[in-house]
Amino acid sequence: MNFIESVTLGAADPAAAERFLADAFGLDARIGVRACAEPTDGFRGFTLALTVGRPATVDSFLGSAVEAGATVLKPASRSMWGYGGVVRAPDGTIWKVATSAKKDTGPAERRIDELVLLLGVADVAASKRFYVGQGLTVSRSFGRVYAEFEAGDGPVKPALYRRRALAKDLGVAPEGTGARHIFLGCAGGPFTDPDGFAWESAAPVRTA
Repeated sequence: MNFIESVTLGAADPAAAERFLADAFGLDARIGVRACAEPTDGFRGFTLALTVGRPATVDSFLGSAVEAGATVLKPASRSMWGYGGVVRAPDGTIWKVATSAKKDTGPAERRIDELVLLLGVADVAASKRFYVGQGLTVSRSFGRVYAEFEAGDGPVKPALYRRRALAKDLGVAPEGTGARHIFLGCAGGPFTDPDGFAWESAAPVRTA
């Protein structure tokens, strides 16, 4: 089985981006950062999503993200799926923090249950077939709407969502051009998927 072995964000100021990861979410040991000055404009086509246990934890992580310099794209609110909100980090990466719970059963816990990389794609079914061909294993799939893969021993679970639907969920326009500023590593790399996401040959998995 293939899986994401590393996720590295590109940033004009890598040191500042690393500080944000540490101060906002405590993810500096799971997500890497490298210098990247390539121009980018608009939606980069992906988001990193933190799944947590309760609404108070959502508020805690979103609060620390804002304190670390993030901009709120969608304030935390309840929906038919649970409770969550969206922020944009100073380096431009969009982060979503959510829980399926609608009510608190205790105080906030600074614990992330799952970290998911959502890739916005033009055709979920076609991209799913492509990734299965690259050795990823599907764990959940909802037709042409959404597909999720096994995380394996990697730090992040990959998933596919229609690009326009993902942008709408995040509260941004779907248009975007230029560099994505994300680098995905796996043992089966390098390759580029149908939507232009480039995967590299990965270094060994880092354990937090």
